[in-house]
Amino acid sequence: MTTPETSSHATIFATDWCPFCKKLRERLDRTETPYDVVDVEAEGAEDAAAWVESVNDGNRIVPTVLYSDGTHATNPAASAVRAKLRELTGEEA
Repeated sequence: MTTPETSSHATIFATDWCPFCKKLRERLDRTETPYDVVDVEAEGAEDAAAWVESVNDGNRIVPTVLYSDGTHATNPAASAVRAKLRELTGEEA
């Protein structure tokens, strides 16, 4: 499975109905943490959904976050996403 191409340091693969996705996005928005979102149920998002399944033992678990270094995290805390972004961008806390 090919890792999706992203233009952001953090891309959240999510759905509109997922409460965990909503909570993660709200907490990142509160601190103005930059990220992109891919709705894995949107038309044309079959490859994104397949990637999420490929990194989660065949399960479509959201949110799954893809980082610009090719690593990913499943249902991470907002603090973990912020820490990873600091690592990727070299910014201090």
